[in-house]
Amino acid sequence: MNTVWIVLPILILLMFQLGIGLDGRAFVRVARHPAALFAGLVGQLVVLPLVAFGVARLLCLPPVYFLGLVLVACCPGGSSSNVFTMLARGDVALSVTLTALSSLITLITLPAVMAFATRYVALHAGAAIVLPVGRLFVQNIVLLFLPMACGALFRRWRPDAAWRAHDLLGRVAFPALMLLAALFFVQYARTIVDHIALLGAASGLLILLASASGALLARICRLGEAVRRTIVIEVGMQNAAQAIAVATSPLVFARDEMAIPAIVYALVMNVVLLCYLRYVRRSFPAQ
Repeated sequence: MNTVWIVLPILILLMFQLGIGLDGRAFVRVARHPAALFAGLVGQLVVLPLVAFGVARLLCLPPVYFLGLVLVACCPGGSSSNVFTMLARGDVALSVTLTALSSLITLITLPAVMAFATRYVALHAGAAIVLPVGRLFVQNIVLLFLPMACGALFRRWRPDAAWRAHDLLGRVAFPALMLLAALFFVQYARTIVDHIALLGAASGLLILLASASGALLARICRLGEAVRRTIVIEVGMQNAAQAIAVATSPLVFARDEMAIPAIVYALVMNVVLLCYLRYVRRSFPAQ
């Protein structure tokens, strides 16, 4: 079974849902507080790839897993982060805005960072892994930008139907991602089990360092507590579906094993963030 034909529809639906959730008025409100946007975008687009490089080098990951971990770090956000932000009593408008902006900006940054990463791996590990940058850019337009634009237009033309679709997709998104993870795990169970300690450590380090970086950026920018929680979640949560789509796509890398770090990351990420939610609810009870 080629999992790419499962992950592509899931990613398109997730980005369509994100497009429905875009609110021009929320953008305006968030734009009045540029420090929060700065902290979130710098954490997602600059700090995360640097942390991933550091973790991959520290643990001496094999080339294909090295690129897989960096790829995860290049795919920030996702609609699940908006749900976690709501559960953590964070700033949902900021979360949606950061998810949308980072998804658009990664149309440029993802090919650039991955092109550098493939050259780095070829130079230092002798692994000849080729990245067709043009194809990656086109795939990101089709899988990210167009579904978001269609979702925004659907909300504009048919708002009531759009919100019903948004709620439905919100209920099925997480189970769909877990189904994808389960299918991928079954297909590559032996490989995942053989490397679970290494990739689990890499994923855990990446999540913890990313979340800590987000908290530090929020503190430096003197942001409020709810905004800080939002930044921690947005910087710590990555779009595993997008990473899997890039890794397994026959138009880009066409390497299923490169998606394994994203699967392990998704599992570890949910455990870490559920623990974070428990901490938040105990430390900041509802008023």
